[in-house]
Amino acid sequence: MTTLTRPPVGELLRCWRQRRRLSQLDLANDAEVSARHLSFLETGRARPSRDMLMRLAERLEVPLRERNELLLAAGFAPAYGRRALDAPDMAAVTRALDLVLTAYEPYPALVVDRSWDLVTANGSLAPFLDGVAPHLLEPPANVLRLSLHPDGLAPRIANLPQWRAHVLHRLGREAHLTGDPGLAALHRELTALPGGTDRSTPDGIAVPLRVHAAGEVLSLLSTVTTFGTAVDLTAAELSVEAFLPADERTAEVLRAVRSTVSEPAPARRGTG
Repeated sequence: MTTLTRPPVGELLRCWRQRRRLSQLDLANDAEVSARHLSFLETGRARPSRDMLMRLAERLEVPLRERNELLLAAGFAPAYGRRALDAPDMAAVTRALDLVLTAYEPYPALVVDRSWDLVTANGSLAPFLDGVAPHLLEPPANVLRLSLHPDGLAPRIANLPQWRAHVLHRLGREAHLTGDPGLAALHRELTALPGGTDRSTPDGIAVPLRVHAAGEVLSLLSTVTTFGTAVDLTAAELSVEAFLPADERTAEVLRAVRSTVSEPAPARRGTG
């Protein structure tokens, strides 16, 4: 039998403070505690109360999943539950996701979890998956791997070095901010894939995804929607990634393609 050993809560607090590049004085002032008391908490000379721990986690912008780990390390019960997406009391969440996905039609939109695994999508995503190797689509399909892998969408991305630089920068930042070893491993994996990176400043207002589809090069801009007030881990870690046309020609093509293809949306994957 394996016994799970957690680092002391003070060590975890110090790691989060350093990850946010804050001094003890900075964090103490922000949380309205003395720097001396914070130092005692980090070294284990004092034990944080539940309220103090939650206050520090809030100031440090610790993700909900990791806030539970802080609480457990201090001997408290977790504060945030995790429900399966198909649980009855998650019906409002699934309805909201369906509404957002439908609203983006005829433009592709998909729901991913914190690991960037596909949860569901609208039917407009289907044409972009033509030619993708089946093994990349097996659940849980990771959408970043799918986009950058040579057997995935990568050969059809016209500005692959530029798009790779954007994706890898974003993923690396998420791995650092969350401390998630799974995201860090995914970043290493995707960095090792071929395709190059172009870190030059792009023209325009955002990095577009320029992809060969429907016999043309379509130009798309990415937007992200999240649940801003979620206190359930599943809901808090979901995001909707939508790809909107960056020019009128792309919009025309996507509208035409969607009107002739009746692809159903992928089945929703439970995330409990």
